[in-house]
Amino acid sequence: MAPDPEAGTAPQKGGWRLFGPSSTREQDNEETTGRKRLPKWNMGILNDRETIEVPGSVLLLAADHNEPLGLRNAPARTSHSSIPTAVIRPPEPPQDVLEKKKTSDGKIILDPQPEESANDPLNWPTWRRDSALLSLGLFCMVGGGMTPLLAAGFTDVANEFDVSVSSVSLTTGLFMMGMGLGSVVFSPTAILYGKRPVYLFGALLFVVTSVWCAVSKSFVSLVLGRIFQGIAVSPVECLPSATVAEIFFLHERAYRLGIYTLLLLGGKNLVPLVSAAVIERLGWRWTFWVVAIVVGFCGFLLFLFVPETFWDRVPHPRKKSSRPNFFRRMSSKQHIRRSDAAAVSVPPSARHSEEGPTPAPAPNHRRNVHVGFATETEQHHTEKDAEAAALQETSEKPDELQGSSVPMTARIVAEDSHVTRPGLVIQGPSSSDISTKPHVSYMPDNIEKPKSSYFPDRPAGQDHTGTDVESQSVASSRMVGGRVPYTAALRDQPAKSFVQQLKPFHGRLNKDKWHKVAIRPLILFSYPAVLWSAIVYSCSVGWLIVISESVAVIYREGHYKFNALQTGLVYISPFIGGILGTAVAGKVSDIIVKAMARRNGGLYEPEFRLVMALPVAITTVIGLMGFGWSAQLGDQWIVPTVFFGVVSFGCSLGSTTSITFCVDSYRQYAGEALVTLNFSKNIFHGLVFSLFVTGWLTADGPKTVFIWIGIIQLILLFLTIPMYIYGKRARMWTVRKNFMEKF
Repeated sequence: MAPDPEAGTAPQKGGWRLFGPSSTREQDNEETTGRKRLPKWNMGILNDRETIEVPGSVLLLAADHNEPLGLRNAPARTSHSSIPTAVIRPPEPPQDVLEKKKTSDGKIILDPQPEESANDPLNWPTWRRDSALLSLGLFCMVGGGMTPLLAAGFTDVANEFDVSVSSVSLTTGLFMMGMGLGSVVFSPTAILYGKRPVYLFGALLFVVTSVWCAVSKSFVSLVLGRIFQGIAVSPVECLPSATVAEIFFLHERAYRLGIYTLLLLGGKNLVPLVSAAVIERLGWRWTFWVVAIVVGFCGFLLFLFVPETFWDRVPHPRKKSSRPNFFRRMSSKQHIRRSDAAAVSVPPSARHSEEGPTPAPAPNHRRNVHVGFATETEQHHTEKDAEAAALQETSEKPDELQGSSVPMTARIVAEDSHVTRPGLVIQGPSSSDISTKPHVSYMPDNIEKPKSSYFPDRPAGQDHTGTDVESQSVASSRMVGGRVPYTAALRDQPAKSFVQQLKPFHGRLNKDKWHKVAIRPLILFSYPAVLWSAIVYSCSVGWLIVISESVAVIYREGHYKFNALQTGLVYISPFIGGILGTAVAGKVSDIIVKAMARRNGGLYEPEFRLVMALPVAITTVIGLMGFGWSAQLGDQWIVPTVFFGVVSFGCSLGSTTSITFCVDSYRQYAGEALVTLNFSKNIFHGLVFSLFVTGWLTADGPKTVFIWIGIIQLILLFLTIPMYIYGKRARMWTVRKNFMEKF
């Protein structure tokens, strides 16, 4: 019996089980009588008309046990991501067969589980991993502050080249255009060839373009130099987060990411302050000479202390065996392929009877279907026997097919609900191969596994299926023995020496098509949640850039008559505001969404994050309007400067909210989404507004300009209301359309 579309829901039991762990569709059909229907609304959010299993929604069962919904509806990936994300794990073998590795004090289970190889980045000494973080963080600090580098010296540049200040401000917009284009180029290149060559090439190009800008003989030459400098800096925005995820365990990442964020934020506000002092003492050209020297030093640190951090952590196929042995029975689960989307599910009892006698599961253990990996071999088998399997399964489960409107493009595996790791919200795989004909697989308890990219070909004692981190290599099953050659070659080798790790290039890491990986971030603009996040993120960062482009007009040429150093000191205010905003945003947002989830029967929706749009709107609109108004009236310099800090505080709230909402909605596409957000910020906001905002400021004055900017910000944030109401349905709509995997 298919769910009633008019009721807007699938039937569910009353009470807390309304949002309980997802059951198979046949169980839903058998227990329809007497169940309460899912309400059309929950907390002001429209539920999907056909299913409660929407990717992104998470059931908060307990403080240490979360269960994501909709994984069987989530599409499998056909390409790789620069950011390792959660991947569904098979049921864990008993502790006496596979002992989990822990920290030295034995209190924390390491996640992801490191391999035995000394070349695994997770096995590097702590000092080595931290030195890589600090070297990369220093590089990001300098790169992050390059956007407003000349803000305090616009007047000096305009006087030297005999152009208007508004023309000089265009160098900032074109620099951001270069960053936007560079992220689209370097992100897929890093996925295919590794991050180390991208970092080193970026640092080298950074030095060259800085010298270019320092010696430029014309304004056109300076503009071109800034464009290529933006391209060189672009890896700073799209790759370091992935590097941190590759070399640190889950319990170590928050602190290290905080260090990285602090360095990046400090660069955006402190570099303009330092450059202002240099401009005041030595002239604007020396800012680029100083940058070239510092970046040269950073590049040297990158060369020495940031080796290639890629490691293929996707579990690999085990070798086939004619009969399962004891260890296979204990340490692995076999999957039985189903050849078509029509074969959505088979009752556990039926599956056990088909394969022979199996121990009956404990009565209280629920079985939940989760997305796994689809291998190329399975895809070929799928295409051959799809028709026969479809006919067989259709005759067995006709009602189930009628009730399934979501294309099952991912391989599905069964996982005991009690295996879900405490504190980890697993959203689905970030890499997988799919075919045009979808298929489904299940994992019974006691039968040998055929070849699959889900399980490693390693002895039980060395199995590494417990990781939550996916490799960037979806195509690993098509390479050497099912493994990425780079990682496979290092696994059984002795630890590489320091000199051996200085090699800048290690060849191609996977066989993805470059243009396919490059275009995926642009496809995400068709996803409403990503589009909203791109708009809010662009504005959150873009308005700070607009103010940076106007500080020379307001503080140097306007009422205040500041020199370059005094103008640079203004950036202390947004630095403080940004730090406070970053510290407050995460804590306040988490408190709000936890309270809303409790009121929603324990079900967390990513749309709960959108409540933070209210304080974002209040702080940014008041800050923008207050900044322009006070500057126009000639108030004391501290007044617009404080409003500048208020804008920075609100923009930090906005950027944090947009990123968390986007990632929570589409965790499997987090790597592409980061590129999408930065591309939007750099191209659609940074470049566009730099074309006219300074001239507009000169013509109409700061009061008119920033009041209108505040109105624009308010109008755009009103899009949060329909996003909140229709966001859940929009997420399921994108799953059904599956634009990302159709390309």
